[in-house]
Amino acid sequence: MSIIRFSAVKESFQHKPLVITENGRRSELFGTHVFNEEKMLQYLTKDAYLSVKEAIFSGSKIDRKIADQVAEAMKAWAISMGATHYTHWFQPLTGATAEKHDAFFDLLADGRAVEKFGGAQLVQQEPDASSFPSGGIRNTFEARGYTAWDPTSPAFIYGTTLCIPTIFVSYTGEALDNKAPLLRALHAVDLAATAVAKYFDKNVAKVQATLGWEQEYFLIDKALAGSRPDLVLTGRTLVGHLAAKGQQLDDHYFGVIPMRAINFMRDLEKECTRLGIPVKTRHNEVAPNQFELAPVFEEANLAVDHNLLLMDIMEKVADRHNFKVLFHEKPFSGINGSGKHNNWSLATDTGVNLLSPGSTPMKNLQFLTFFVNTIKAVDTYEELLRSSIASASNDYRLGANEAPPAIFSIFVGTQLSNVLDELEGVSQGKLSPEEKTELKLNVVGKIPEILLDNTDRNRTSPFAFTGNKFEMRGVGSKTNCAKPMTILNTIVAKQLREFKKEVDALIDKKKLKKDEAVFNVLREYIKSSKRIRFDGDGYSTDWEKEAKKRKLSNNKSTPSAIQVMTSKESLELFNGLEVMSTIEVEARQEVELETYIFQTQIEGRVFNDLVYSHIIPSAIDYQNKLIKNVLGLKEIYGAAHKKLSEGHLTLIEQIAEHMVELKKNTDDMTNARRVANKLTDLNKKAFAYCDNVRPYFDKIRYHCDKLEQLIDDQSWPLTKYRELLFIK
Repeated sequence: MSIIRFSAVKESFQHKPLVITENGRRSELFGTHVFNEEKMLQYLTKDAYLSVKEAIFSGSKIDRKIADQVAEAMKAWAISMGATHYTHWFQPLTGATAEKHDAFFDLLADGRAVEKFGGAQLVQQEPDASSFPSGGIRNTFEARGYTAWDPTSPAFIYGTTLCIPTIFVSYTGEALDNKAPLLRALHAVDLAATAVAKYFDKNVAKVQATLGWEQEYFLIDKALAGSRPDLVLTGRTLVGHLAAKGQQLDDHYFGVIPMRAINFMRDLEKECTRLGIPVKTRHNEVAPNQFELAPVFEEANLAVDHNLLLMDIMEKVADRHNFKVLFHEKPFSGINGSGKHNNWSLATDTGVNLLSPGSTPMKNLQFLTFFVNTIKAVDTYEELLRSSIASASNDYRLGANEAPPAIFSIFVGTQLSNVLDELEGVSQGKLSPEEKTELKLNVVGKIPEILLDNTDRNRTSPFAFTGNKFEMRGVGSKTNCAKPMTILNTIVAKQLREFKKEVDALIDKKKLKKDEAVFNVLREYIKSSKRIRFDGDGYSTDWEKEAKKRKLSNNKSTPSAIQVMTSKESLELFNGLEVMSTIEVEARQEVELETYIFQTQIEGRVFNDLVYSHIIPSAIDYQNKLIKNVLGLKEIYGAAHKKLSEGHLTLIEQIAEHMVELKKNTDDMTNARRVANKLTDLNKKAFAYCDNVRPYFDKIRYHCDKLEQLIDDQSWPLTKYRELLFIK
């Protein structure tokens, strides 16, 4: 074993697991570090409290006087909790979060020290915007950018810092983050869904999109992970032969959680509970060292914030437990990758889940309305929805090992499909009393009973209905949920707007009753969106052929997937609902392309380092040992050495052949990178990296992994899969 590997493995065995004990109930700990409604009632005046609540409910502005009161209350609470600093916590287009800490400390004119934090500091700050990705919205010399308070997501204390969730915009007003477009999309779907929900309940005043994410991740021993240059620099293992035992026995899935992992989870959950993240579920996932954490559903904006906060907490807690947490979508070849399934629904302020079937035909008509409109929205904008989950890292995962394929389709189950087929056959126009009775009792009336038994899941479906919500399975493990949630809520808002126009037109012009008008429009949507429904095996080649016939997109790479972002239809969608301007959409596409290029470029450089600094030198050293052994046999046995050293000579030749091919492919990859780097057009450059550089990665890996099998274990320079993938 190489010196680096030996020291890493030795260090991993020296770790004594932290044992986390808990006292008291989780419910008593929940939200203690959050400036939530309970704290607002305690610290705010009645006027300030009502003003903040109204801002959360309707999006109204908070005036400066009220902002000063809120800031003073936040400061008093934060200092009582031991906080010394505050920060505007925001989501730049890096995909992560950002913060700049300022102390409450200030000096008066007479030199006296005070704790200061007012409405001006709460509502708006001015971080440097020049070095964040902006897609050309800001030049490097144009540093001014603003963060603005988002009162719908409560402030929280992390460590000794009061964190205030904010949006991030440029000096000229364009969004430079992921939160601002999400908030606009949520506002759009609120207005559209509320208008439609009033068909069924006039008391509905607000509809919220809800999100429940399922965070998958790997836990790797910190010392072992640190011994792998590829894990450190790219988040995944670029090379590595499969361990003899992987996930083929399915013995890790839902198995007993290893003690080191359970101690990490206890510590993590305790931190999350304090910060108001409603973590509920934990379990082993399919691959060795892979786990999942899931919370209770929340309002979508808050859920996004909590997921980003969770990932930050996970890294810090993992470090305390001598772990490295991996969020890369495909950190290990040949075993399952990690996703972040987004479970989405719509809920009214009257407490009704609009995607949950009811106990009466009328309630099921409401369910069918939102159910069918969602299907229609995804059918219309399937390519745009695919673009929202595109990334260089997720490209390695989609379509393999239980991740859904790049082709977007919707699974609703055989029985619900039958219901939709029956509705499709409903006669157009006014319904007879007999038809109404048959429709409501025999079709709509039996939906709860159908769903009671229709609980199967299709793990190959990118967008599956799972009883009272839709599950978007293609979202990558490290993706900011704001991206797919912005697209999904925008397209549903657009579709619900169109639906209401068509229903109202039938009521006004053709004098149809509301139920008849709703059925007529739904019937047409069911027919026109039938191509998107697919309940079979999404991995099969037959489905790929069938999807092509149905004219569904199949964009397998990020550069091809994100082209649709700036199509005429996409820009009309975003502009029409005021979710993003053309400049903001074009900027995001440019950032996505740049990120893809940089991530692929970094992986190419790491391949160079691994091949020339680690693998080839080790192969040569081992080859020299074999040559020396052959020469020794010749010296001892003379001509008889040929038979004795036959295996050695074959091994020497095999190593030499793989080294020749390894060097050739690595050099060719480097030359392809040089050619790509000369391109100035971002689109062409991204496609050059995708089509001309990335294909060499698999070729290089193949020869590296073959050499790993041929070279003595002690001479191999990299920590192996069998050492990385089983917690000790």
